[in-house]
Amino acid sequence: MKNVSFRNKIIIKLLGAVAVSFFISFGLTILILAYVIDPLFIKHEEFGMFEFNLVLLFLFAFAIFTFIILFLILVRKKIIYLKLISDNVNDIANGKLGLTIGIKGKDELTQLAQNINYMSKELENTFEQERQLERTKNELITNVSHDLRTPLTSIIGYIDLLKRGQYNSKIQLQEYLETTYLKSKRLKYLIDELFEYTRLSGIDAKLNLNEVDLSGLLEQIVGEYIPIFEKESLIVQKSITQETIPIFIDVEKMVRVYENLFMNAIKYSMKPSELSICLELIGNKAMLKV
Repeated sequence: MKNVSFRNKIIIKLLGAVAVSFFISFGLTILILAYVIDPLFIKHEEFGMFEFNLVLLFLFAFAIFTFIILFLILVRKKIIYLKLISDNVNDIANGKLGLTIGIKGKDELTQLAQNINYMSKELENTFEQERQLERTKNELITNVSHDLRTPLTSIIGYIDLLKRGQYNSKIQLQEYLETTYLKSKRLKYLIDELFEYTRLSGIDAKLNLNEVDLSGLLEQIVGEYIPIFEKESLIVQKSITQETIPIFIDVEKMVRVYENLFMNAIKYSMKPSELSICLELIGNKAMLKV
């Protein structure tokens, strides 16, 4: 409906320019005929049909020429602005996202330019988000590949030692087997994480949303991890709001977020040290800090 209205307004303005040009050129032609040609024929009675036809041809050509000149004068600025809009649209289509058109006037072409500017900015933001997601994805794959290589290299090394019998006692053999087992579990965990990320990145990924209390869920997960933190020489300083924070989330995925966050805290924290876990409600937003 808006496109039809916009088109109709443009057509009306063009028809207006045509009408103004026509009436002005027609009026000038009538004036020339009345005040120049007619007195000339009265003064020169010897002028015949040939001269009369020649004058009519001249007046017709003059009217057309005047009409064209007046019409171009009336629409010249619009044509130039429309050409500018067209050139900028071509530039945007060729990859110059974010390019904006200078705003002139307050008519329909100005509205068109504003809409194109908005579209250009939105396209730029969308492509920038896609590039950022692609960079994040590549960084994640690089990091996961590095994390996969580390336990895999250790597993291969220990298996090679076991294969060649390079151990001094059954106790050392048991240590090698235990280390290999732990590295294998770590490798499986990383592979599961990569699989989960790939699955969630798919366009058909579905979330099982339920309403839960975010603070209660965090309190429960922290309670389960307290023994692990203490084993890793991390003293937990907990500050979780007692207010109920109702939120629609996929509980399983949120638990994985918490677990990954806590495992990274265990992995990268200095030991012994304090681990601060804070959940607070600010306005209508919940802020988690670890």
